[in-house]
Amino acid sequence: QVQLVESGGGLVQAGGSLRLSCAVSGSTFRVNTMGWYRQGLGKQRELVALISSHGSTYYADSVKGRFDISRDNAKNTVDLQMNSLKPEDTAVYYCNADLDLTRWGTSENYWGQGTQVTVSS
Repeated sequence: QVQLVESGGGLVQAGGSLRLSCAVSGSTFRVNTMGWYRQGLGKQRELVALISSHGSTYYADSVKGRFDISRDNAKNTVDLQMNSLKPEDTAVYYCNADLDLTRWGTSENYWGQGTQVTVSS
């Protein structure tokens, strides 16, 4: 069974850094776009950053210049380096990926279980 397994997160003071990692667990033919979303308490889930299989990236305006998304296609992993963290970055962060499980199948969207990031002021 294919899963997205996240690691990282935790508690950090404002101005600090954290790194989130996500790995595709299980057999898959191709990993397409990967990304990170977040959901603050009482808020809707929002896009943080995306990275295509070719390395093209997109960032939400709120994290541009502070966060960096990267991936390792050989290991099917995606990381999110978060610098200059602010209290408003506090949220549950979710890994997301579009996966082709077989050569002929359609792409399916998967979510990780979520990891808490808390930034204290």
